[in-house]
Amino acid sequence: MGNSKNSLKAPIITFIVFVLYTAAVALVDVKPEGQMHSNIGMATINKAVSDALGVHMIWYDITNILGILGLLIAGFFCAVGVIQLITRKSLFKVDRDIIILGVFYVVVIICYLLFDHFTINYRPVMIDGELESSYPSSHTMLAICIMSTAILQLKWKMRDEHISRIVQGVLWALIVLTVVGRMISGVHWFTDIIGGVLLSAFLVSMYMWFVYEAGGPGGKKNSRMQDSGKR
Repeated sequence: MGNSKNSLKAPIITFIVFVLYTAAVALVDVKPEGQMHSNIGMATINKAVSDALGVHMIWYDITNILGILGLLIAGFFCAVGVIQLITRKSLFKVDRDIIILGVFYVVVIICYLLFDHFTINYRPVMIDGELESSYPSSHTMLAICIMSTAILQLKWKMRDEHISRIVQGVLWALIVLTVVGRMISGVHWFTDIIGGVLLSAFLVSMYMWFVYEAGGPGGKKNSRMQDSGKR
């Protein structure tokens, strides 16, 4: 029970931090500094960072491509779940961590749609002549959520440790490239990127907690089985 309670601290803390941070972005230092004089929270720091970095649309295109790559990776794990369902002929025989991963993807999509509908900040630049919701950075959220859960899957299931480490390194590089690239592209405010990181940290930590509770790889049920096997 002690480990279970401890494992829940991370999602609780990251959720509280994200909520408080989002409230601050929505309410603190709000000024009409955006396109078409749209109000922007934490306007002073956002405007200063935006002016310093400028706009580099090549990085907007690069991170869009990386976003597609992330969706393909998510599609791969969805396919793994479908194949397991077909071959094992029962949903209850599909790996628990894969089932939870599918639910996790649905939650990520819901978060994406939610913040796309309820606008907190608009982008510092107009895309195709229109104002678009900017907070939190959806590309940052998708990159961290998809790549980090893929890294966990590799740690848990890939037998060749050398290849696993190489692929994990590539996935970490893609996370960094996407987050940094989205920042220097100029299509997001600084606070959008931080918000995306915080939201992702909450979602991924919740995924890990659910896998642990469900007895997935590294979970408490697995640990008990391994302990009993040793005895």
